[in-house]
Amino acid sequence: MKQFLMTLLMLMPLLASAQDNTWERIEVEEQPADNPDAKYLVPDAVPEVDGKVVFQTTLYAEGKTADEIYDILLQQLTKMTTEPNQIGSSAVVLQDRENHELGAAYHEWLVFKDKMLSLDRTQFNFTIRVKIRDGACDVAIQNITYDYDLQRKPEHYTAEKWITDKYAVNKKHTKLYPITAKFRRKTIDRKDFIFNKFNSLINGK
Repeated sequence: MKQFLMTLLMLMPLLASAQDNTWERIEVEEQPADNPDAKYLVPDAVPEVDGKVVFQTTLYAEGKTADEIYDILLQQLTKMTTEPNQIGSSAVVLQDRENHELGAAYHEWLVFKDKMLSLDRTQFNFTIRVKIRDGACDVAIQNITYDYDLQRKPEHYTAEKWITDKYAVNKKHTKLYPITAKFRRKTIDRKDFIFNKFNSLINGK
């Protein structure tokens, strides 16, 4: 019996070490891999204002006057109406130099997949509203809708009932729902591109 107890005491450190290593291994294995959709899963990545989807940001341009920012963004909004992804009826619909406000409506293609004999895209409709002051401007993208599968069975969706958290993300915010995922991803990417482009232009980058 004495010999058994001595042997057990000698083995205890080894058993503890083995147990520690096992737990460490399990913890590593259970850590989730980086989620490529993390950017799109953030709560309110698609924000709502009074029940409507509105992407808003304030851009700063130190040293620029309201007139200077107005001219830069008017030129860009106008240029966007003739870019290759536009469908033809896009236009700058508000030019108010006195109050330094601009507005434009766009109808363009968002392409999900473009491969040989396979083109998946939607008509993306939205408006941009810009309010400008010395050194800064407030930009809003809103009135977002989609016209999908126009060649076969046209479907019309509003952003509010298609890409918001309620309709596009599971309750745990760990994954996007398959059908609406591509719309949410592409809309957020397009919004980011527009905001970043405006910021670069007014800051001379």
